[in-house]
Amino acid sequence: MPNDRLRDAILRNGLTPVAVAERIGVDAKTVERWITQNRTPYPRHRHAIAAMVREDVPYLWPEAVTPERASKIGQSEMVQLYSRRSSVPNDLWRRLIERAEQRIDVLAYAGLFLVEQDPMLVDVLRQKGLDGVTVNILLGDPTSAAIERRSVEEGAPGVMAAKIRQVQGYYKRLDDAPGVNVLYHDTTLYNSIYRFDDEMLVNMHVLGFPAPHAPVMHLRKLNGGDLFRTYSDSFDRVVLASKRRPGDEVAA
Repeated sequence: MPNDRLRDAILRNGLTPVAVAERIGVDAKTVERWITQNRTPYPRHRHAIAAMVREDVPYLWPEAVTPERASKIGQSEMVQLYSRRSSVPNDLWRRLIERAEQRIDVLAYAGLFLVEQDPMLVDVLRQKGLDGVTVNILLGDPTSAAIERRSVEEGAPGVMAAKIRQVQGYYKRLDDAPGVNVLYHDTTLYNSIYRFDDEMLVNMHVLGFPAPHAPVMHLRKLNGGDLFRTYSDSFDRVVLASKRRPGDEVAA
């Protein structure tokens, strides 16, 4: 079977097998065999091609990275572990947002602290959208049972829905912003996810503890790792189950 993922990635980036071969220093026929016969390149070539076409090695060659190796790489993806979200430096949030060039993803119930700690955040996100960055903000649906359940678990019934409605007032200013999507979900979250290109802050949810008092992992994506990809895939699944307005039904 041919490697259709590799073929598509090469063409999608405006390349040819000859161009790929020239860049990594192999014969063009070798690249053709990687595509048509689904042969697996040496690791150094896999990584070079993956970087060239902006894809992950496991996506292009699913069998090339063993689970054991992916797990080991995943351990190296953790930059820092903070015992609680309130310990994450404000300048780290600011740096990650400002440096993002491709995507900014926010998955939370409310995430009110983001706009509270940076009054200019909404303006920054609007400018990011204008600059071509895709911004996806996923908030909890304040009308959903999952939101009230979370409030009850934290010992403050009704508070989470109130926080979401408060943060809506800020993000309302992004309704007409190009490249910016504010969506709503009714998913039971096990983590809040904040992604900035190839870096991510994952705020774990702990029963009975508000998010500011729960741990945060700072992750940086590595080719072949599985930790960053796990949370990235989780975010994408919630996007598919999200809606434009609170209370809307998700289209089948």
